[in-house]
Amino acid sequence: MNFHTKINHFAYFWLLVLAGWLLAFSAHCADKETEFNEKIVTPELIQQLQTGGFVIYMRHGNTDNSRPDQAPKVDLNDCSTQRVLDQKGVAVTKRVGNYVRAARIPIGDVFASPMCRAKNSAENAFGHYQLDNKLMYTGTMTSAEKKPVIANTRRLISEPQPLGTNRVLVAHAPNMMDLINYFPEEATLVIFKPQGNSQFEYLGSIRPGDWPALLEQLK
Repeated sequence: MNFHTKINHFAYFWLLVLAGWLLAFSAHCADKETEFNEKIVTPELIQQLQTGGFVIYMRHGNTDNSRPDQAPKVDLNDCSTQRVLDQKGVAVTKRVGNYVRAARIPIGDVFASPMCRAKNSAENAFGHYQLDNKLMYTGTMTSAEKKPVIANTRRLISEPQPLGTNRVLVAHAPNMMDLINYFPEEATLVIFKPQGNSQFEYLGSIRPGDWPALLEQLK
């Protein structure tokens, strides 16, 4: 192998190394672009919610992790086969409902996942709900099984709402992760502005611990 051949091989080797670095950097940047940035709701947004026209997605309250779902044999009519709200989950969902009323946020239709932890959270917080099987927990679903749930969630979030009322969905964190790459804390309210045609804008989140300060600022 002559001198020039060695130089060419050396240059080719470093070109391959550089290409690998560039690919890794591009993948890193792509991952950064898909990261979700949680925004905490401001008093100004609460005032907008008071006029209606928004969709609120609520993750169910805290659960008893010692009682996992008996997947794939979960009986939707038998809470003993499911992971259910613990005492903290019951208390926090009732407290969130009280906060919503104290903030004078009008609530219209409430749709809940058929899982007991979601149904009970909806009842505790809002006093009523309609079951929607296509808000079912996606954490144990295949990609194909998730598609109709994600499509239905997108539809419910993107449909424009009339002034004077806000639509509520009570469901699960994995569903929100599948939709917008966001895993909210238990009993968090996620606020969306529906834009029609399957489009919506994420505006912010209200975690359970955020409420006291928000309500104080609204006085």
